[in-house]
Amino acid sequence: MKKILSTTGTLTVCVILLIAIITTIACWNALGTLLKAGNYDDEDHMVETIMAKSATPGVAIVVSEQGETEYNVYGYADVNNHKMVTEESLFELGSTTKAFTALAVILLADEGYLSYSDNVSDYIPWFEPTFKGEKVNITIHQLLAHTSGIPSWSIRLIPEGTTEDMLEKTILNISNIALDTYPGTEHTYATVNYDVLAMIIEQVTGDSYQDYVTENILVPLKMTDSYFSTGQEKESDKLTKGYRVFFGRSLEYDAPRYYGNIAAGYLVTNSKDLERWINAQMGIGDIPNHLWKAIQRSHQVDIKTAGYEDENQYYSFGWSIDTNNRVVSHSGSNPNYSSHVMIHLEKQQAIFVLANLNSSAPSLIANNLYENMNGNHMHKYNYADVYLLIDLVFSFLVIIAVAILCVQVIKLFRGIQLNIEEEKTRFKKMTGSRIALILSIMLLVLVMIWPYLLNYNYVMIGVWMSYSVYMWMGLTAINCILSIIINIKKIGIIRSSE
Repeated sequence: MKKILSTTGTLTVCVILLIAIITTIACWNALGTLLKAGNYDDEDHMVETIMAKSATPGVAIVVSEQGETEYNVYGYADVNNHKMVTEESLFELGSTTKAFTALAVILLADEGYLSYSDNVSDYIPWFEPTFKGEKVNITIHQLLAHTSGIPSWSIRLIPEGTTEDMLEKTILNISNIALDTYPGTEHTYATVNYDVLAMIIEQVTGDSYQDYVTENILVPLKMTDSYFSTGQEKESDKLTKGYRVFFGRSLEYDAPRYYGNIAAGYLVTNSKDLERWINAQMGIGDIPNHLWKAIQRSHQVDIKTAGYEDENQYYSFGWSIDTNNRVVSHSGSNPNYSSHVMIHLEKQQAIFVLANLNSSAPSLIANNLYENMNGNHMHKYNYADVYLLIDLVFSFLVIIAVAILCVQVIKLFRGIQLNIEEEKTRFKKMTGSRIALILSIMLLVLVMIWPYLLNYNYVMIGVWMSYSVYMWMGLTAINCILSIIINIKKIGIIRSSE
């Protein structure tokens, strides 16, 4: 008996060590890059370091200072085909699209088509959200400032699809949503606020959202390469491949399309077009007078209606606005792209960073470029990127789960051996097996329902998070089932020995 247990224990240790060695060898380069210090010699080194640490394949940057523009490109637009990023490479913007949507609303308000104080129900009669069980009104201004009370988790209610009715389906899904806070009282960033604005734009103009923005903003600013990703257009050969992180590496990822979220995150553009956009924010270039006035208005903050983010930091008209330094900024992320823009209106300094992976890399790069531009030290890389941390944590948990799975399979394969000659030992093993059985069942249930406890669902995890999350869930569920089987057998053996 002792020999059998000793052999099983030795074999178990060998399996765990083997898994650890194989994993370390496979991930050696990624782990080394992750753990090295993030010191930078210059801007190029800074960008390349952040890209390596965040597993970002490609980055495009446009910098404008007093009308002087500089483009910088790094890495791959398509890793498999060794296609490099260029000034004309196209990226999805993510939430930096929101400033375009807000500008469209300002144009319509200037033309008298709507007022910021109008209720959403004036344009969408069946839109009837509630707060504490009572129907309430949300104004256009509250949508613009993310003070509507619509919860941030409402992003999971956006249906996947590319048909023309997806915007209406998205708004229908939130039409009677229970609000987290009373409208106008608190700032809570919820991407669907801007989808509601898109539908109001369509109701007012009779045009599709993308047609109105293209005709009234993109064309006047000569952003000729830019377009909205609806899923219906022919994919441009200039479009970069999108990626997601898995075990510290980037994998090509063709993310689902969400036409209903078009106004909040699906403008596709490049560095050359964004030069015109950021310069327009500073009044540089050939800008129609009415559009320039609307742009200036988008940078103004009415503290009574803007969303309060932090001291001297307010959200208004698709921008996060630092009222003290006169800096407007915004970050954006889609499942396989990310971006960040910073503009100092008075100094006429602007930076726009694009990446073909969802990470904090664009924000870190943009902030460092801004610091360097103003004679300050660039910040070391920090590990605050939630998606990278999720991948790191769950990759580690996957390794543990694989080791446990091997141990459990060995136990079942070799058969369960119990030394239960004494009554006292029998009682201890029976109690331990029952506790293990209950804990295994509880863990299995928790693994299955934890996304819903956090207001997520399986679709959200599959679209936005690392594959390692799904792998861990699957392996842990299998381990729980095997543990249940093992402990049921143990209980049966103990009972039969009485």
